[in-house]
Amino acid sequence: MYRFTLENLKEWAKRDVHKPLILRGARQVGKSFLVRMLANEVFETLAEINFEQMPDVAELFKSKQPERIIPLLELKLGLSIVPGKTLLFLDEIQAAPEVFASLRYFYEQIPQLHVIAAGSLLEFVLEDHQFSMPVGRIEYMHLGPMTFEEFLLAMGKPKLMEFIQNYSFQTEIPDTIHNELIRYVKDFFVIGGMPEAVKEYSKTKSYLESQRVLSSILSTYRNDFNKYGHRVNNQRIEKVFSKVPNLVGNKFRYSQIDREEKSRDIKHALHLLECARVVYRVLHSDANGLPLGSEANERYFKVVFIDVGMLCRGCGLTMEGVQTSEELMTINSGAISEQFVAQHLLYSGKYYEEPQLFCWLRQTGNASAEVDYLFTQGTHIIPIEVKAGKSGTLKSLHVFVSEKHCKFALRFYTGLPLINTIKTSVAGIEPVDFKLMSLPLYLIGQTKRLCHESID
Repeated sequence: MYRFTLENLKEWAKRDVHKPLILRGARQVGKSFLVRMLANEVFETLAEINFEQMPDVAELFKSKQPERIIPLLELKLGLSIVPGKTLLFLDEIQAAPEVFASLRYFYEQIPQLHVIAAGSLLEFVLEDHQFSMPVGRIEYMHLGPMTFEEFLLAMGKPKLMEFIQNYSFQTEIPDTIHNELIRYVKDFFVIGGMPEAVKEYSKTKSYLESQRVLSSILSTYRNDFNKYGHRVNNQRIEKVFSKVPNLVGNKFRYSQIDREEKSRDIKHALHLLECARVVYRVLHSDANGLPLGSEANERYFKVVFIDVGMLCRGCGLTMEGVQTSEELMTINSGAISEQFVAQHLLYSGKYYEEPQLFCWLRQTGNASAEVDYLFTQGTHIIPIEVKAGKSGTLKSLHVFVSEKHCKFALRFYTGLPLINTIKTSVAGIEPVDFKLMSLPLYLIGQTKRLCHESID
């Protein structure tokens, strides 16, 4: 199945100067498959080492001289490793962290050799490293689940994907096309973007088979808890992992996990799930300027899961329940739609940028306001709401626009694309005009482009 990130990998491979590339992402998001696809299209041979399956190979990397390491690897693998023609793939490198340190020597001494390393629990190695990090001698690429547009390709709908990618506000979307795309969004809600589940569904058209795959992935994640080592009690991390799918879309409180547990212990367990890239925190930002992270407050945040299909599986939602719902935006109190938007926004930046997302929360006495997500376009901070209903019901959006003097806002919903200028309606504050762009969920992958085209 095609992934758009493959083009970034090809660009890396064609550079005159290419540092060893570290592919970061959760287990089962398709890292190994993507590397093999690159090798098949660009290189003559692939030299692949999986350190979980071949732990003894790690000792071959003890030398600081790659010209000594390469012949030994050739003997072990039974193939020639030729710079410029061979891709050296070091998979599950977290099982051999000492190998990570040796990557600097490959860049310094054999820069012509293409090296990619990947690992499902690599974040733990990067956080706890007890070796000299090859700073400035490696680069990173971040990979998440498949996007909705990649899902359409996998379903054999390239024309629908092209329609989305070429859409402009001058284009009229017929109801029949709009409804078909919404149906595929519903499918994506339940199947999600985990490549194996998508592949199974595209092959069998069986919802039950895709759910079997998702259940297996959830079990794999649980089995990984033991690999977190001494860091946390497995029962505690299981509590957090099991409850997060039901907490998406709400301000997170540690007491929601277990009132008897100490907040610092729950916080630590949540942090480890973040390191495994299974859970993401969406931090509150005051949003007075850029970057948003400069005004982030870690005391106030929401959580999102790795993938909308995994979330639905974790919550026990079925295809029938989603497909028969009259209002897609209200399923599971809107959490499913928020998850869908969040996982796309998280990975909407440059491939080398750490996935991050912010929200805006305000509590004043008995009055509260919450903007689901914040998005940046150039120097603009764009508030995003994921809600059904008329523009006048977006109360928190009106509060944010009034307080931050924002001129542009974005709403995701199930209606047709629309841009209109409206006035804020906030008690005690003079109304101001702002432009509201409303996009159907299926245009989530075009957010950056459409915002750029629409902001004055």
